[in-house]
Amino acid sequence: MRWLPASPYEPDAERSESVRRACITGGAGFIGSTLADRLSARGVEVVILDNFSTGRREFVAELLAQGGNTLVEGDVLDERVLARAVAGCDCVFHLQANADVRHGLEAPRRDLEQNTIATSNVLEAMRAAGVTKIVFASTGSVYGEPAVFPTPEDAPFPVQTSLYAASKLAGEGLVSAYATGYGFSGLICRFVSILGERYTHGHVFDFYCQLKRDPTVLHVLGDGRQEKSYLYVQDCVSAILAALERHEDDSGVHIYNLGSEETVFVDQSIAIITGHLGLAPAIVHGGGRRGWIGDSPLIQLDTTRIRALGWEPQLSIRESILRTLDWFEANDYAWSAAGATRTVAAGEYRS
Repeated sequence: MRWLPASPYEPDAERSESVRRACITGGAGFIGSTLADRLSARGVEVVILDNFSTGRREFVAELLAQGGNTLVEGDVLDERVLARAVAGCDCVFHLQANADVRHGLEAPRRDLEQNTIATSNVLEAMRAAGVTKIVFASTGSVYGEPAVFPTPEDAPFPVQTSLYAASKLAGEGLVSAYATGYGFSGLICRFVSILGERYTHGHVFDFYCQLKRDPTVLHVLGDGRQEKSYLYVQDCVSAILAALERHEDDSGVHIYNLGSEETVFVDQSIAIITGHLGLAPAIVHGGGRRGWIGDSPLIQLDTTRIRALGWEPQLSIRESILRTLDWFEANDYAWSAAGATRTVAAGEYRS
């Protein structure tokens, strides 16, 4: 029998003193709904803002059934919806975004509208409502293809390599400007790719779906040697909360890399997935160091700053992948409709 350690997550026992009512944009999504559960366990009244384009009602059903939490169904591009969602809140966790890096060049306005303009709308809604604390979900992709690994928060930015990363970097700039100009407290978290329960897009999801559709062959864009870092979703949320507590009384902007010291090659992640499923498919690589324009062959972030707060990840990448696969096996509604018809770009980044 395969061994996997017990969940490292225990419900947060302490009540939040600095955040009593929080809005989470994208709150019915993978990371957003996990964060919502953790905040609610701390006694925070949670407002979920989501248009369910990728979020799932199943992820927030239990939270909303508890009472005291609210769903505002709508889009962050709708200013009236945003005003209703942030009213009475003392913090906004802005997680909503278009995170499809690979297909960004096919619809270049999508990243501008759903990432940059949406962030501007969130900040303006906050300013109008007198809310001055924001946690912004950014990405390690803003570093482009850096020269330093692991990459620290103060690394110089090279030329941007994807519209997604460029739009997120613009969002970071807006958060920083509002912190300087309006006295906001801006916490910027640059994620690596996240894994775990409720994960519904990304390379593990797509590989799994492909293998369910045809267990004899797996098509992978790239050469399988792309090297990435990943982080378990509960570890990600724990890091966010640790940084929020550290800066609960601080104005200004504060930037943290959220990731793991580990990395894994795409072919190694494939071996974990196929071994778990008991399969031995033919692996067909498309070739090349990049799966698409903007793909980074190596992502590894320096997490010294967040670790200095006492945080550290509780699960390895392997354990995170296995938990993700176990969740797929127990919740086929989350993947069975996907069809898994497209070839996966090796190491495809999605937050």
